[in-house]
This record gives sequence, C-alpha cells and structure tokens, in this order.
Amino acid sequence: MNLHRFKQAAVATAAVLLLSPAFAQQQTGDKVDLDALAQIKHEALENSHVMENLFWMSEVYGPRVNNSPNHMAAAEWAMKQMKEWGLQNVHLEYWPFGYGWQIKKFYGAMESPAYAAFTGFPLAWTPGTPGVINVEPIFAPIHSEEDFAKWHGKLKGKAVLIFDPAKLTLHTRAEAQPSPTDEEILARAGQPRGGRGAGGPGGPGGAADRDPSGRGRPGEGTQEFSPTSLALANAKNHDLRNKMNKFLHDEQPAIVLTPGYNGDRGTIFSTYGGSENPNDPVPPPMVAIGAEQYNRLVRLTQHNITPKLTFDVQVEYQKKNQNAFNVIGEIPGTTKKDEVVMLGGHFDSWQGGTGATDNGTGSSVAMEAVRILATMHKPMARTVRVALWGGEEEGVYGSTAYVQKHFAPRTTMVKTPEYDKFDVYFNDDGGAGRFRGVSAGGSKEMGTIFQSWIEPIKDQHIVAVSGTEFRPTLSPGGTDSTAFSWIGLNGISFMQDGLEYGTLTHHSNADTYDRVPAADVQQGSLVEAWFAYNAATRKDMLPRIPTPAPDPNANAHE
Repeated sequence: MNLHRFKQAAVATAAVLLLSPAFAQQQTGDKVDLDALAQIKHEALENSHVMENLFWMSEVYGPRVNNSPNHMAAAEWAMKQMKEWGLQNVHLEYWPFGYGWQIKKFYGAMESPAYAAFTGFPLAWTPGTPGVINVEPIFAPIHSEEDFAKWHGKLKGKAVLIFDPAKLTLHTRAEAQPSPTDEEILARAGQPRGGRGAGGPGGPGGAADRDPSGRGRPGEGTQEFSPTSLALANAKNHDLRNKMNKFLHDEQPAIVLTPGYNGDRGTIFSTYGGSENPNDPVPPPMVAIGAEQYNRLVRLTQHNITPKLTFDVQVEYQKKNQNAFNVIGEIPGTTKKDEVVMLGGHFDSWQGGTGATDNGTGSSVAMEAVRILATMHKPMARTVRVALWGGEEEGVYGSTAYVQKHFAPRTTMVKTPEYDKFDVYFNDDGGAGRFRGVSAGGSKEMGTIFQSWIEPIKDQHIVAVSGTEFRPTLSPGGTDSTAFSWIGLNGISFMQDGLEYGTLTHHSNADTYDRVPAADVQQGSLVEAWFAYNAATRKDMLPRIPTPAPDPNANAHE
C-alpha cells in the first residue's frame, strides 16, 4: 500500500472508530435517550415550523437592523410565538446601544447619457436625501487622510465616487461548493480552526471560502478611510471612520457612492457608513450600488463625460429608545431548574437583504428547537433558555452585555450566583447549511461526550467533533458564543455546510429566504434540540473550560 492509500485508509478507519458505539462507550461518553431522540426527529422532520419562523422574520419583517422598528416588530412576533408554545419568562432584556435605523425608500438612476436604474441600498446610519435630487458625479477616491486636502472645496453638491473602480474578474468556480462528504468533514476536524461561524476547523463557510471578487473584505483593502472598508468599525478604526465622516459632512456632497466591499453581477456586500452613537459625526447620504454600475460612472467621468444622476433615499432613525434588546424565553427545569442550558442566534441583521441566512436561520432554528422540546412534554432537569441576540453585527454587543450582567464582568471576574449554575450555550450563526460537526469548546472530555450524542444521529450527516484543545478567547467577536467563552463559560458553535454563505449571501442584498434549503434548517433544528435535551437531562453539568483572570483593561467591543 502506497503512502497516499495508507493515509486514506487511516482516515477511513478513524471515521469508523469515532462513530462506533464501542468507541463511545470506551471513552465514557453519555448513554442517550433514544425514545426522546425519536420524538425529536419526528417533530423536526414531520411537523417542522422552522421555515414558517424564517418566513415571518425575513419575508414579513424584513431587514432587522439593530434597534430599528423592524427589529422590534420581529421581536414582538417572536415573543408571541414563544408564549403560544408554552415557554415561560418570555421578555426583552435591554442594554445601552444608540439609535435604530432602517430604509424607507431607495431609488437611484443614471438619466444621461443613457438611462440606467441602479441596484443598491443606503448604508446604515446614514441620512436620506431631501427628496428627489439631481446630481452630477465626481470621481474622488480617498485612500488616506492626506487626500482630504486634495478634495477640499470640490465635493459640495456632488455625487462623490469615493472608491477606486472595483476590480472584477470572470467567475471561474461555483459560488456554492458541493457539500463535503462525511469522510471529508472528519478529515477536516484535525485542521486549524476556520472562519466566523464555522464552529470548527476549516469549516465550510469560513473566511477562506469568501470574497470571489478579490476586492477584499472590510478592513482588508488599501483604502483605509473608505466608508465601506470601515463598515465593521470597532474601537481600532472608530476614530478613522469619524474623521472620514466629519470631512464629508463639512464638504457637503449631496450623496456618496460606493460599490460595496465585495460582489458583482448585481450582488452588493455592504453594511454601514454612519454610527448608532448620537455623539459621532453624521455623514452625508451614502449608498452602495452595483459594482459594474459604479465602474461605469468612473469610466464616464474619466472620459470627460458628466452623467446626470437622480436619487431619492428615505430612511428612518429610531431615537426614542437608545436601549437595544435581546429576546429571552425558557422552558423551566424540574429538579435542577437553577442550572441553565442556553441556545440561540443573533436576531439583528443588515439592511441589504432580509437577514435570512445571517442570521434568520440561526434564530429560526433556535426557536424551532425550543418549540420541539416544549411540544415533547418530557421533563428536563435543567432550564432550557433561548436567546435571540441583538447587536451581533455591530460587535457581539447583546450577548456580551448579557453574560456580563448575568454571570461576570470581564474586568473583575466577580462571579454572580448564576455563573456556577450555567452549563452550556449552543450557537447557530453559520448560514443556511446543515450541521456537519460541533466544536468541543476546548475540552477533550466534552469532545467525548459530544461524540456519544452524535453517534445515534450520524444518519443526519453531523459526524465531526473538533476543538478539543483549549484556546482562550481574548475578546468577544465574530459570533455570540465568544461572549460566553470570553468569561470562561461553555460557548459552543456548530460547523455547517457553507453553501453560498461566504460567496453570495453574507452581508449582501442576496441574503434572502430563497437561499435557505428547508431540509438543512430542519436538520439543524433536530440537532440543536437533541444537544439541548442531552445537556438538560444528563446527571452532571458539562465540563467547564478554565476561568480567565480578571482583565481591568478589557474592552468588550474590541
């Protein structure tokens, strides 16, 4: 047998061993309740509500920018559903945030030299236009603070093309890759951890799968002051974004145009250009339009042709309540009701699409999982609590506020009584693909337990347990499970099939209901309900990761 075949055989043998009942027993995994599993499977696959949940979140309430009227309306609907399913203690938990914001209307077009309607949307927390405006573009790319002087006094009343032309190439690979086989998922379980939402090593949908255009994701380009490059602003570039917005505010352009930070062929990836903070500078209206349309405007100006443009942008700021919220509900436990198992996903979204895959799927799956458990009427020792987080898109704000209020502030690590009674949080934030693996959160013992839970559902193609080596979470970021691991609690994510998440839907106008396969989110609901049930009914709480030392300089939003 040559070396290549030997390696293939070794991987196959390892897969068989990892999935065999004998291996699970040998490694002292849990004995599971197959009757409960049969009920969960039936409810998840034969009576699913998950796509109906997603319909209401994304199709009816649309994009749910944090603390916006749409976000609140969707939260009221979610609480009503939870109460109808029998959940208790259903409520909103508030935390300081700032203004809400949402789109009311977008129209943009080039009127001459030939009419062309623009595909696009305004950037979050930027104002609308004063009705219909007719403007001329000026190509004024700003790469650094030194460019401010170059354009001073030249932008007033103009439609400013603030980016270099988008570099577009032909698409030479499929945007949605075929789902990996079970053997391939098992092989990946030994690779370094993947990108956001992957939940495990090299997970599909991780950062390596994104950015087909090659233009770079936010913060990766050369234009450090570009509003879109600073779209995911945090403490490290907050001051830079404010400098840029103050310059634009003072120069008084009529509108600022960008091609988004990624995407082509009508897909636009963009998030925000202004700020929810009422103390930050307010920029002019900003909109992202299709990359090809943006490039056309640049080329026309470079040929000394001045197009005539029309825009009508209307937005709504929500300024009455600057406290954003998390949606909470629970199924009370029986004999150990003060011990808590949590599951959830983030409920807020960006405005380009309808927030279906990021993260309507995670919220819909979490709601469906608790509905399944409530429907079963099987006693669970521990309380199962669902959380639909706010403010994830701006920096994991909602979950970070929650864990520091309920369990321990990171600066002091003075534990509340709830800290030692907290068991585990299961997070879903990897797009629309089915669950293929789970992270053990840095615990070998947890990995063994999770493997025994996976064994009877391997027919659902969740096969891998990864992340058994502990690595401290230095700051919360990327997704809500990190808010828990940041203070030494079990925050667990699932590895999912990537589908189109990284290449088409993540933070784009293509993030819509039609990009979600029903069978995949049904499987996710089954898996999440099964994991929550096992955690809530096992004799002991799951093993805990190390408690971090206090960090007086900790900044939850870095």
